[in-house]
Amino acid sequence: MKINNFFWVFAAMFMVTNFASSQNYDEKYKSKIVPSYWQQHVVYDMDIDMDVETFRYTGVQKLEYTNNSPDTLTSVFYHLYANAFQPESEMNARLTTIKDPDGRMVNNLGSKDEPNYESRISKLNDDEIGFIKVNSLNQDGTDLTYSTVGTVLEVKLNTPILPGEKSTFNMKFDAQVPLQIRRSGRNNSEGVALSMAQWYPKLAEYDEEGWHADPYISREFYGVWGDFNVNITIDKDYVLGGTGYLQNPNEIGHGYQDEAIKVDIKNKEKLTWKFFAPNVHDFTWAADPDYVHDVSKIENGPTIHFLYKNNPEIKENWINLQPKASEILKYFSETIGKYPYKQYSVIQAGDGGMEYGMCTFITGNRSFESLVGVTAHEMGHSWFQFLLGTNELKYGWMDEGYTSYFSNMANEKVLNKTSDNPSAGLYRGYLRLAKSGLEEPLSTHSDHFDINGAYSVYTKGGVFLSQLKYIIGEDNFDKTIKDYFNNWAFKHPDANDFIRIAEKTSGMNLHWYLSDWLNTTNTIDFGVKNIEGNKVEIERLGKTPMPIDLNVEYTDGTSEQFNIPLRDMRGNKPTESTILEDWAWAYPTYSFEAKKPIKCVTIDPNNLMADINPENNTFTAK
Repeated sequence: MKINNFFWVFAAMFMVTNFASSQNYDEKYKSKIVPSYWQQHVVYDMDIDMDVETFRYTGVQKLEYTNNSPDTLTSVFYHLYANAFQPESEMNARLTTIKDPDGRMVNNLGSKDEPNYESRISKLNDDEIGFIKVNSLNQDGTDLTYSTVGTVLEVKLNTPILPGEKSTFNMKFDAQVPLQIRRSGRNNSEGVALSMAQWYPKLAEYDEEGWHADPYISREFYGVWGDFNVNITIDKDYVLGGTGYLQNPNEIGHGYQDEAIKVDIKNKEKLTWKFFAPNVHDFTWAADPDYVHDVSKIENGPTIHFLYKNNPEIKENWINLQPKASEILKYFSETIGKYPYKQYSVIQAGDGGMEYGMCTFITGNRSFESLVGVTAHEMGHSWFQFLLGTNELKYGWMDEGYTSYFSNMANEKVLNKTSDNPSAGLYRGYLRLAKSGLEEPLSTHSDHFDINGAYSVYTKGGVFLSQLKYIIGEDNFDKTIKDYFNNWAFKHPDANDFIRIAEKTSGMNLHWYLSDWLNTTNTIDFGVKNIEGNKVEIERLGKTPMPIDLNVEYTDGTSEQFNIPLRDMRGNKPTESTILEDWAWAYPTYSFEAKKPIKCVTIDPNNLMADINPENNTFTAK
């Protein structure tokens, strides 16, 4: 009897212990003990009243926050991005100290050879700066203590938010739209009145690394997934477009209403535009009294809205863009994963091209080819960073690089271009930087690159994808991209999440590639060292190892393709080439013997490796 009691006590203790583990939480140490994925959730309700004469607006924000983390939260942080556009801001300090500031944000008082940069932010007057001033903030009805520190609002909670619990924050704020300098602002260079990006108090993201309350210095963003209900009251003549679905089109007109309904707004001074955006991590809008609003419907797909200035010089290009934009969206949907929203908007606004939730801002005074190219790139961001919501500050290369790779593909397809490698420009850009001595690791925080010219997330990030296809093979690559989307859309994947998908899909070990390409500035350089009769000797001169494709020409006029797997891969890509014994990276040279006398050997005949010295890739026997 005593033995049986002991048994049941032991069993009960075992079950309790395993239950605690299954909850991923250790009550004693208050920490996760089994890693599992979670993400926070937010619901915004905002009422905005815009004065288009003063470019000031008031806001009332209700924010319901769900703490899905295993941690108890005692504070929260908001981004107040507009505060960056002030002479004393961190953004301005960085702009005036970096060697090569963004040309859109400075005036060059010198010459091209001897520049003398003047920050545009430093010259803003009080009625031209941007600001968000929080007037009141409470948590579940109780006033909170908070302080504004640059572009971040620091908030101490009265009541901690426990794991799994919700809390509601109510805020009132005043804001001013800055003169357009970077991305957001008023009266941009093409005359667009309001480019409203990063315009509201936005709750910072909290993930397994803690709070991401980064100041707004220059680039890239990260946000909490959730739903947005946004009501914008503005002068009746202004046409709006951006994130979300318009809920009251038949009260607004401006080409949004049902065709059978005529909207009379003559006797109104202002209209309230009511938007709902489900499952997004940002909300952006633009407005202008002179917008043309065109609509294009993709068969069995979303509606695309086009908003652009009523300018005869650009109208033809914007009309011709519309079928191309539909083709681009269909290409991304077929190649990566289905676009999940019912609409997308291409809007002339901002200062170049920038992606946002369900929309993009692009400048519109461009050639037709440039207009298609920028649309392809910014639309591609709807997948990389928006749907696959990486933290751009840490993984900008997974956003810009992946987008650059696929938008180049899309651009060639819709413009009926053909080239041996659509990513050739990305290779050239990366190789210039790799040989310049200025390169920094891709793992560098986006704001911390020493110079803007070393910001390699576009080029080196794009080459990362292209070389991955070379390493694992085209079929494995295509499946990896779709598996990545299917597993990680509407989440916050990081570099490890992506490479694990590639490993599972291909059956190969790939962390050697991720680690070298992400964390170092090591380069690829292989050369054919010698040919003697049937024997070939190859050497690795750069630090980065790779599997090798070889083309061998024999003296009898025939040729044969070979593949040398990298031992660390523990496998090889599917190929019709002859597979040779693998090459362990610790050995600087590799030799093999063919069946016939060799005339010439070429490493990487398709130029898919970013080899910094391709001149030693071909060797002809004497």
